[in-house]
Amino acid sequence: MNPDNNNQSQSDSPPSRPPDATRKHQRIRLEAVSKRWGESTAVDGIGFDVAPGEFVILLGPSGCGKSTTLRMIAGLERASAGRIHIGERDVTHLPPGDRGISMVFQSYALFPHLSVADNIVFGLRSRKVPRAEQRERLARVAELVDLEAYLERKPAQLSGGQRQRVALARAIISEHPICLMDEPLSNLDARLRGEMRREIKALQRRLGMTVIYVTHDQVEAMSMGDRVILMQDGRIVQDGTPDELYDRPATAFAAGFIGSPAMNLVTLAAAADGAVIEGEPHCSVAPHEAKGHRLGVRPEEIRLLPADAAGVPAEVIDAEYLGADSIVRLRVGSEQLRARLDGKPSVAPGAACRLQWRREAAHFFAADDGRRLAIAGHDLAAPPGRHRFESHAPHPGGPAATTSPVQDREARASSNPAGNDSPGVNR
Repeated sequence: MNPDNNNQSQSDSPPSRPPDATRKHQRIRLEAVSKRWGESTAVDGIGFDVAPGEFVILLGPSGCGKSTTLRMIAGLERASAGRIHIGERDVTHLPPGDRGISMVFQSYALFPHLSVADNIVFGLRSRKVPRAEQRERLARVAELVDLEAYLERKPAQLSGGQRQRVALARAIISEHPICLMDEPLSNLDARLRGEMRREIKALQRRLGMTVIYVTHDQVEAMSMGDRVILMQDGRIVQDGTPDELYDRPATAFAAGFIGSPAMNLVTLAAAADGAVIEGEPHCSVAPHEAKGHRLGVRPEEIRLLPADAAGVPAEVIDAEYLGADSIVRLRVGSEQLRARLDGKPSVAPGAACRLQWRREAAHFFAADDGRRLAIAGHDLAAPPGRHRFESHAPHPGGPAATTSPVQDREARASSNPAGNDSPGVNR
């Protein structure tokens, strides 16, 4: 995905739900949509498509414009510029009630004096749906969200998870094909959030709803979304599947936002045989063209080896034991990195070690704007003088392998005798 393209689209619906004639009305399209308050710009010319039956996450930190974007789709905020389409209709200036959507809020928005049943059917009564149909829909929806035993209770008599189910039931009973959710789980504890994530996703798949879900929680985004739209400062940073954002972040911001712990990002400096981590002059990790930019490595990609092995010299700062795994903080030169290791590692603060990671695990980002760079890192497990750029060999009988100009430069830079240490360093 191109991080500079804020008018992105993805038109393929999930393969598990074949399209039908009515689902075209679930498609949502934003075209160069902006929202301004005076001199302040909350959303800056963004665009994307949501396919019928798709579960799309709007993800980002507080103030990035994700909730404002959702409210413009819902009609709760008026767009300052651009167009919003739902199905074949331009709904940019339509009121919320005419857009054919339902919405679930962070605060549940339940009437405390009404029973669970009355809260769920409130919208149907407002639209004067016949009582027999109300009862039929209520019975069906209460079974879907497992609230049959609680219909006569008041909201105050329910747990947080049950209240959230009531809010979901109220959205589902409207039978609108589109549901917008604004951080609906943020008031729940960690265990309930995990349960509700699974329930919401299962309901969405079962009902075939089109969902746009706002959250700042990257765990929710990665576990629930078919697609994740990451926002920063009112613009789209990256739009792709969860694994695309995780495996190939488009910017340093995306790399640092996705993942727990987040990707390590360290500054690279120039050395005689390539680029090294700032403050550690002996082990080149990338060719010369990477100097001054940033190297990114995910914590789970880092291997800790004895101090006499090949790799980047490091010192253990401390270790945080989490049961199934541990997070080890390491000092490399003037930078700090974190490694995720299985179980409880036998490392002590102050101990010397070496670090290795796969060539493919190294990501490079520009120092100025954070964009992803097409640079290949060194093979840290290779003996001295063996750092080489490895182009893909042609398949037997296939066309000859080709390299881009960037790869050619990488090949020349990486072919210099570098090794894992400069020749004067003792191992």
